[in-house]
Amino acid sequence: MYQNVNSHTPPSWPLAVIAPEDLANIQAEFSRAYAELLVQARAGNLKAPADRRFRSDVWQAHPFALLNAHFWELSARALFSMVDAAQVTEAVRNRLRFSVMQWLEASSPSNFIFTNPEVQQRVLETGGQSLAAGMQNLLQDIGKGRLSQTDESVFELGRNIAVSPGHVVFQNALMQVIQYAPSTSKVHSRPLVIVPPCINKYYILDLQPENSFVRHAVGQGFTVFMVSWRNPLPSDTDASDQAGWADYLQEGVLRALAVASDIARAPRVNALGFCVGGTMLANAVALAHARGERPVEALTLLTTFLDFSETGVLDIFIDEAHVSLREQQLAHGGLMTARELGTTFSFLRPGELVWNYVVNNYLKGTTPPAFDLLYWNSDGTNLPGPFFTWYLRNTYLENRLCIPGGVNIDGHPIDLRSLDMPAYVFASREDHIVPWQSAYASCSLLTGERRFVLGASGHIAGVVNPPAKNRRSFWANRENISSGQPAPSADGWMAAATEQAGSWWPDWATWLAQYSGAMKQAPTRPGNRQYKALEPAPGSYVSVRAV
Repeated sequence: MYQNVNSHTPPSWPLAVIAPEDLANIQAEFSRAYAELLVQARAGNLKAPADRRFRSDVWQAHPFALLNAHFWELSARALFSMVDAAQVTEAVRNRLRFSVMQWLEASSPSNFIFTNPEVQQRVLETGGQSLAAGMQNLLQDIGKGRLSQTDESVFELGRNIAVSPGHVVFQNALMQVIQYAPSTSKVHSRPLVIVPPCINKYYILDLQPENSFVRHAVGQGFTVFMVSWRNPLPSDTDASDQAGWADYLQEGVLRALAVASDIARAPRVNALGFCVGGTMLANAVALAHARGERPVEALTLLTTFLDFSETGVLDIFIDEAHVSLREQQLAHGGLMTARELGTTFSFLRPGELVWNYVVNNYLKGTTPPAFDLLYWNSDGTNLPGPFFTWYLRNTYLENRLCIPGGVNIDGHPIDLRSLDMPAYVFASREDHIVPWQSAYASCSLLTGERRFVLGASGHIAGVVNPPAKNRRSFWANRENISSGQPAPSADGWMAAATEQAGSWWPDWATWLAQYSGAMKQAPTRPGNRQYKALEPAPGSYVSVRAV
């Protein structure tokens, strides 16, 4: 029987109703504030707007532009007041707030040549050359397919970024394993395996020598192995776009642990997972436990979700309709592209990561300064569709990983409570991707002794905080959470914590050393008879660019 497609009823969307008295109050406040702005403008008494984009003397010297900036700020307050007053669920309110934020950031007077006096002044000072340079920057970015956030010409993998010496000692269709060369005469007998996120490249932990986590760990006498994930491309012909979550656990994480164990002749290794890499690592070790294997002695999780109950701003993208659509597109193959992933994350903070560069690169015609972290940020990876859709449904949508037996990998029910080894759990206080309270929730799933540490700053800057710079701070408790004991609430933990100046890296190294075994002579060459050196670090997989 044929269906009349014209009879299809589109899905209904919730109507954002605002109580009449609330709307009247918002309108009255807007009118009052607008009238006050006009009075101040006529008297020449307008102060600098609160937003940093409008604080320069150039804005102060242009009364119309200054008034326009104040009007934009006033409109923003009114729109957000309407969102707060809307009679909708919190989930809908968060989406409304996100949408309003996107519209406001895009419509800022700083984004347009006719309403930005700084841009106009630069045009006059350069005789129009700034516009020509801006157009050239725009054309170059169109050619690259992405917006430039840093001067990428300054950096080269293996030359001045990702330069820690080492060798690739294993590779398969999903990843390479790098073994870093020791920098001390003696090393701990138990190696450290690092599992970075596959959504980005590993060298966020090995940027430049002065801020390399890898270099610091090696300098503490740890033998470090790093997983370098493959970046699948549309042109690949080996079905790399069909790899799933179980493939990444077994042929990625667990394979890397086994390689390091064999090379170091250590029955168990220590393992560290960062962001999605931490989620994969915990899931993989729980899978090993379900199979009667115990590959890990001590576990470190950096800004990692295990419990996806509260996912912060990313929650606005997740619902059944969206996940089902992605499954229709990608569940049986195909790639979730780095371009789409990168755009999504950039628009979580569009003022800083999008429009700031539109103004400076295109309107002012300047070249962004060289910044290693932003170079890494621009070097994203594609994800196999089956992996991405499995992850999206079972974590963000249904939060099944934290349920004992909630997911089944190749016939083995996964129970994160089996992770009873000592664990170091780190979160960043201003993290907008993994809220620190959600990272702390891992302490209620892990059952061994747990040390939780809260660093200052955000998702990346909180992690990459080398001691030599003596920047930022971290919070910790004197006593760890004992094995088998329930974790206190996040607020309870914070109330008892003390702030310590500087980097958390030395605290972590001291903690890890007690689980790293006796000291032994450092190896003189990488690998062993079975796992031979294949190529120098950083390896070939990391050099493949998606965009």
